[in-house]
Amino acid sequence: MNYFYKGKVLISTPDISGDIFSRSVVLIVDHNENGAFGLILNKKNQNKSSKLLNILGFPVELYEGGPVEQERIYFILKGAKITGEFVEINQEYYLTEDIDSVVSAIINGEVDTAEMKVFSGYSGWASMQLEGELQRKMWTVVDVYNLDYTLPNDQGLWKNIMQNLGGEFLLWANAPEDVSLN
Repeated sequence: MNYFYKGKVLISTPDISGDIFSRSVVLIVDHNENGAFGLILNKKNQNKSSKLLNILGFPVELYEGGPVEQERIYFILKGAKITGEFVEINQEYYLTEDIDSVVSAIINGEVDTAEMKVFSGYSGWASMQLEGELQRKMWTVVDVYNLDYTLPNDQGLWKNIMQNLGGEFLLWANAPEDVSLN
């Protein structure tokens, strides 16, 4: 079986439930026979960002990576590798949990905080779970070229990608957040 979703972006179909995945843009970091691992790129958490400022001593926006293991912190970084503990996303970006190396690199001026994004938790799927959700049309797989994974993003990212897909996606992009009001 081909697992070709690594490096792709999932766009959620708006739903009435209003859970964390509603209007989410998820980067699939890894996908194999055991399942898939991804991070939500557009769900900023102001409360947790403030707490992280108190811990690190410098401002960093924290994003909800997903509902799984929210006490774990992940970093997507752009550019040169600062640690041997990483998962390559593509030639330009990589993922690490090595907080000590990241903080040291920031303090030493090796990494600019604008070249990284910090996540709390992750989005995970068991073997074949993602494929089932795709069949039920809960997600649309998109190849988004030139997307900077480290840019600050909010709900505008989801809407922009939906609008660029055109057709029926344009209806979703312009629908109210609570589709039952439509």
